[in-house]
Amino acid sequence: MDVNYGATLRTYLTERVMLLHIHRFCPTDVQFTDALVSSSVVVFRKSPPPAGHKVRFSFAGAIESPTTAALVPLEVLRHSRKWTQFPARTDFESTDEPTLGELFFIKRGLATGSNSFFILNGEQVSDWKIPRQFLKPILPSPRYLTTDIIEAHPNGDPDVTPRVYLLDCGEPEEKIETRWPRFYEYLQKGREEHVAASYLASHRAPWYSQEQRPPAPFLCTYMGRTRNGKHPFRFLWNRSQATAHNVYLMLYPKGPLQAALKDHLDLDEQIFKALQRIAPSQLISGGRVYGGGLHKLEPKELAQIPARAVLESIDGQVRIERQEKLFA
Repeated sequence: MDVNYGATLRTYLTERVMLLHIHRFCPTDVQFTDALVSSSVVVFRKSPPPAGHKVRFSFAGAIESPTTAALVPLEVLRHSRKWTQFPARTDFESTDEPTLGELFFIKRGLATGSNSFFILNGEQVSDWKIPRQFLKPILPSPRYLTTDIIEAHPNGDPDVTPRVYLLDCGEPEEKIETRWPRFYEYLQKGREEHVAASYLASHRAPWYSQEQRPPAPFLCTYMGRTRNGKHPFRFLWNRSQATAHNVYLMLYPKGPLQAALKDHLDLDEQIFKALQRIAPSQLISGGRVYGGGLHKLEPKELAQIPARAVLESIDGQVRIERQEKLFA
């Protein structure tokens, strides 16, 4: 429905046969007892599609009596990268609305290869005597964040509980063994537990260094479930100097938006509020869903979310013209 490797099949269904109906079962309504997967029924006729053809999309419930349904023009499907947005999306007019990807560089948080080894709490830092210069503040898992605004301590550390740190050291092990023997013991523990031999760590030099992900002022959670009225995705305003690991998407303002933030110190609050006004349904339809109801958003998917709310939030304070050269 959505992924790149499904493009050939989507082309086949829109070009080679007459696609009649796609019914998607609700992801929480698992159809197979031995597999946690989302399921669909696809109905097509082995003949070319006629001009002006429309495809029936339905969602949830039984195929004969779905919860929602809509007719989607075949031409819309041919140019759509994500089919799971139907039938929720009913506006098929092409719009030239700017997207979040035009305003932000969007990256996944850093992948350590072993969060349990490279992300440490204060007690572990003290016990293994790891020097402060080899530790960076990093946000804990979103489930620990009780507020969407992450305030900072005077030293830049996030005012959150638990407070955790990322191990990131570029010194050779020989030097560490001589100057910080207890820290060296911790690294040997990582070797014994095969952390050093893991794919990501083994491709870094040294293996206990990290890729660089500077703090991002805005974050979005990478995955979640809809439970008790809560939506699967959260936008966060990071006012600290903490970086984030790969359960977050990091939004770095770029181009004219970055310049506007430097000139208008109160603008970041308005942008954060605008991000929070983005309809949860847009984020859900823009991402992907798995069996059991787990929703995920990849960086490229978040980048395609319309950004009108963000632009409207700064209208009147700063003028950002949407020109290709500015958003390149």
